[in-house]
Amino acid sequence: MQPNNDTWISEFFLLGFSEGPDRQPLVFGLFLSMYLITVFGNLLIILAISSDSHLHTPMYFFLANLSFVDICFTSTTVPKMLLNIQTQRKVITYAGCITQMYFFIIFSGLDIYLLAVMAYDRFVAICHPLHYMVIMNPRLCGLLVLVSWIISVLHSFLQTSMVLQLSFCTEVEIPHFFCELNHMIQLACSDIFLNNMMIYFAAVLLGGVPLAGVLYSYSKIVSCIHRISSAQGKHKAFSTCASHLSVVSLFYCTALGVYLSSAAPQSSYTSAVASVMYTVVTPMLNPFIYSLRNRNIKRALMKFSGLEAIKRPVVLLLKNFP
Repeated sequence: MQPNNDTWISEFFLLGFSEGPDRQPLVFGLFLSMYLITVFGNLLIILAISSDSHLHTPMYFFLANLSFVDICFTSTTVPKMLLNIQTQRKVITYAGCITQMYFFIIFSGLDIYLLAVMAYDRFVAICHPLHYMVIMNPRLCGLLVLVSWIISVLHSFLQTSMVLQLSFCTEVEIPHFFCELNHMIQLACSDIFLNNMMIYFAAVLLGGVPLAGVLYSYSKIVSCIHRISSAQGKHKAFSTCASHLSVVSLFYCTALGVYLSSAAPQSSYTSAVASVMYTVVTPMLNPFIYSLRNRNIKRALMKFSGLEAIKRPVVLLLKNFP
């Protein structure tokens, strides 16, 4: 599909965070560190789950998919920004910008849907524990992930196709570190009414429905936990969803911060900084949240890294030491 530009625009300029070259090495080092931590942290989660047969359950199946999506989500934006800083060029081609936007919409949508699916999984595990493996069977788990992919791809294709119909004139500076949909359409010199309507519609339907699902699941979870008589039982039930609840809270709070900052006037720089929270910081923190609060993940990571084999003889030696 050819873009409908009255004046052919071959490239855009990503303004990023700082105009001063003296601050660029700091930004480069910071984002490179966060990107490497994100990739290696989530990759370790995937490898630990795949290598431990005890973790081949619906909960960890969804967690492995979330870790994979987080790697892809961050990889759509950060490498290009690092390249621009390193080469001291802020240029991205028109095709590159459209491609980046296409994959960003896909993986951001997948993050939302997978968090909703994982909330449903925790609801079934806590409120219907005896039927958990029957309800969350492999076929349903695979179907939920597949549907999430299909919805994300179709939504991204629709949004990208509508952007390709816009005409871009002389304003080619994007006040962001990646080609974000809303900033892109604001640069168009043609009518963007349909684009704005589609963004609002998608936000309500594709964003609001998963959020409503998360809230409904956790309302039922709280109700089920409240009916448990023993304090130990309540703690055990809550601990099974504490990690997911932390990730959901972090994701939606940072996304809300981005929305509020973008709604404020003269907020391009603020919006870019706020976007870092859910595009980079949240995927980076997810492995830490799940590994620190989940004993099964910690044990699998130790087993995968070989620390388990080292720890066991040391413990036996200390026990036998007079």
